[in-house]
Amino acid sequence: MNLLDDNAHRPWPIPSKKWIMRQPWRNLLFSHWPIPAETLRPHIPPHLEIDTFNGYAWLGVILFVMEGIYPRGLSSVSLTPKFSEINVRTYVQCDGKPGIFFMSLDVEDWASYIIAKKWFRLPYYSAQISFEKKGQTFHCQSIRKGKTNTPIRFNVKYTPLPEVFFPKKGTLDHWLTERYCLYSTDNGVNIYCGEIHHRPWPLQTVEAEICRNTLFTPFNFDLTEVKPIFHFSKGVDTLIWNIKKTRF
Repeated sequence: MNLLDDNAHRPWPIPSKKWIMRQPWRNLLFSHWPIPAETLRPHIPPHLEIDTFNGYAWLGVILFVMEGIYPRGLSSVSLTPKFSEINVRTYVQCDGKPGIFFMSLDVEDWASYIIAKKWFRLPYYSAQISFEKKGQTFHCQSIRKGKTNTPIRFNVKYTPLPEVFFPKKGTLDHWLTERYCLYSTDNGVNIYCGEIHHRPWPLQTVEAEICRNTLFTPFNFDLTEVKPIFHFSKGVDTLIWNIKKTRF
């Protein structure tokens, strides 16, 4: 089935405008921590409502390999080589429409950094990222470039278990992963929405060990005593639409 035709799982219809690029996302590790909404609130634009599940907001670190960025009409030509990305995100709503709000995104490819930061108004950072697989285990180490009081690092090992499942609606697994738009801002006042589309996430249970994580340091979040939950996915192909300004 064509990717656009596989849309019965979406919470709203496919956008009427044409998508602008395709991104294959591979070997994802989803790490999530519950966090009080009031702790998160100062870091979220006032026009966005913090989305919660069972009374808690959730903070995610998502690690994956981007196999390329393919503009519409150039299905075999990528704007960039394959690269790794690590993003810190949370979950919000705008006018009742649930989506993702990115707090930081670390990438190793400079072209992707420039394109995404300017085009999508997202807080991208350049980083040195190593990503390797030995047997069934993945190992990623990242350090953000630039001078900071505390080096911004992420170091994790993870081994997915073989069984694949598709999360059911109403579960936390589904709530954390099945999101079909992102929100961004240029100054904390103007809010932009970008639509995305992909097939339902094929998830796997995963054994993961975070050896080092200072991604939350810039926000003064101390989650060292909070146990994260993990998911793995071999990945999906994702269609991306251009962002548009909301009514604000």
